[in-house]
Amino acid sequence: MSTLVKICGLRTPETVEAAIAAGADMVGLVFFPRSPRNVSIAEAKALRERVGGRALVVALTVDADDALLDAIRDEVRPDIIQLHGHETPERTAATKARTGLPVMKAIGVAEAGDLAQVPAYAAVSDRILFDAKPPRGAVLPGGNGVAFDWRLLAGLDLAKPFMLSGGLEPGNVAEALRITGAPGVDVSSGVERAPGDKDPERIAAFVKAARGA
Repeated sequence: MSTLVKICGLRTPETVEAAIAAGADMVGLVFFPRSPRNVSIAEAKALRERVGGRALVVALTVDADDALLDAIRDEVRPDIIQLHGHETPERTAATKARTGLPVMKAIGVAEAGDLAQVPAYAAVSDRILFDAKPPRGAVLPGGNGVAFDWRLLAGLDLAKPFMLSGGLEPGNVAEALRITGAPGVDVSSGVERAPGDKDPERIAAFVKAARGA
């Protein structure tokens, strides 16, 4: 089975088309005002319509309230909700129940001890995303272009599907996959010219490198 690839933080029809043309399985739309990749509900709805059924649409939220979750579910109609904040296992389960959508929970990793929380989240989510913990003082929970020690995931026995994120780019994704054996990868800043400005050539290079690993 080929590696699943998610291109996150897309903001324009052109970059959505670039991701799909490159063969991405998932496209991520960010709903977090402090992010340079943030989109409004109206913008996301238009992008979702652009995608059609050619890829799965992932709505990334950060400690979102019920009103935002409802608006995303009803207006954008994503395929997956990604929780990228400090959501507890209980909040994760509640989000899945409220939206009726599959949920992917992001877990920040910096050291082996961070993996202790995985079983609790795996029990209530459909997929786990391992991302690097943000640097001290960072305002974004992800998309910071930093990696963690991938060896921490080597030999991971996880019943749920998982994806790898954090500091990935076309030049290192093959190595990351070799070390972790991850069935999927997620990239944002690693395919950008500047924060929030995706580069179609880097998107294509990333997908090619991931699939060739």
